[in-house]
Amino acid sequence: MFVDSVELKLSSGKGGQGCSSFRREKFVAKGGPDGGDGGRGGDVWFVVDKNTDTLSHFKGKTHLKAKNGRPGMPRKCAGKTGESLYIKVPPGTQVIDKETGELLLDLTEEGQKVKFLAGGKGGLGNVHFKSSTNQRPTYAQPGEPGEEKDVRLELKLIADVGLVGFPNVGKSTLISTVSNAHPEVADYEFTTLTPKLGVVAIDEYRSFVMADIPGIIEGASDGRGLGIEFLKHIERTKTLLYMIDAANYREVADQFEALRKELARYSTELAKRPYAIALTRIDAIEGEVVNEKMWKLLKSIDLVPNDVLKKYGVDENYIGYGSETKGNPHFVMPISAVAKINIKPLIFALADVMEKRQ
Repeated sequence: MFVDSVELKLSSGKGGQGCSSFRREKFVAKGGPDGGDGGRGGDVWFVVDKNTDTLSHFKGKTHLKAKNGRPGMPRKCAGKTGESLYIKVPPGTQVIDKETGELLLDLTEEGQKVKFLAGGKGGLGNVHFKSSTNQRPTYAQPGEPGEEKDVRLELKLIADVGLVGFPNVGKSTLISTVSNAHPEVADYEFTTLTPKLGVVAIDEYRSFVMADIPGIIEGASDGRGLGIEFLKHIERTKTLLYMIDAANYREVADQFEALRKELARYSTELAKRPYAIALTRIDAIEGEVVNEKMWKLLKSIDLVPNDVLKKYGVDENYIGYGSETKGNPHFVMPISAVAKINIKPLIFALADVMEKRQ
């Protein structure tokens, strides 16, 4: 189950009560106070763990609490410190104040460890209150209460490349072909109901993470379809790959324009993100038609081809184009995940785009 938003009450531990006791020992008259301090309450920590990729392990939980400190003991023995609570979350998790909506933590780095709530201090034992005027204090401090916070955890997936396209455009097929991900693939729309991550191997030493985002429809930024629920996951991706269906009845330029418009309406920052274009499902139409659609798409975005992507091994029957012009796509490449046309060139081209951005 993929869960990307949960609400929790978090509490650190209460400090232990200080001890009020007196030394009782044979041959020691009036031994005096010897009550120990209470233990400190446990803290609440957030730990980023890349072995988790969803918040589903919090499903059904409403209150997470660290352990309380133990009371102090006689003979000046301090109580045991309460056990801290370590909350493991996947990279890309945001901790938001439930009441105010304020962003409290943005956890993105693997191994990142942040103390969120401090445990209460333990109370002082009566040994601390003896004086020349009060040689038999019976008072010991209570422990301080812990801290509490109502929060909402939201997950925004972190990936190097995010696939953006209409439903049934071939995103799931592509990510299952190039990576270790195994999303459901079928010939109907909205097959993908939750985002999927896959690791794409470039060579023996290099790889990148690709995210398959559920299909976007026109009006997604206004809440239509599944798009608005998962558009937030695209925010974390470094490069966008727009997937345009060559076999669709709609003009390729219209598809691209509609996708750009929805992303821009959701976030102006997304509209400025580096991107590339893949013309998909070219195995379903003739090669001449593919090239015709390519030219229409290039013309619609005023892209003048200045580099035929032969260096990546693009199939000569299906030529892709690259551009260095700011604001334009890094490349436009026709592909077929089913027939494996231009898949390797696509991986190498995406790798080059990411290396140029570093």
